[in-house]
Amino acid sequence: MLGPLRQFTLANSNHPNHTVQTRALHTYVRWRNQNAGHPDVLAAQRRERARILSERGVRWGGKPLQTAA
Repeated sequence: MLGPLRQFTLANSNHPNHTVQTRALHTYVRWRNQNAGHPDVLAAQRRERARILSERGVRWGGKPLQTAA
């Protein structure tokens, strides 16, 4: 949850004060809670993404695996 939270509320933001920033954080958390999917579906989606990335040879962070010479 913290990655998207940072992305949508803190990254490249210019909040004038902490009150406005807190409001943005609360708005995002409310939106996320209202739009959360079923945990089993979300887990299946994560597994599928991991499988696809594994087939492509992509590690976390989007960097391809290095092949041994």
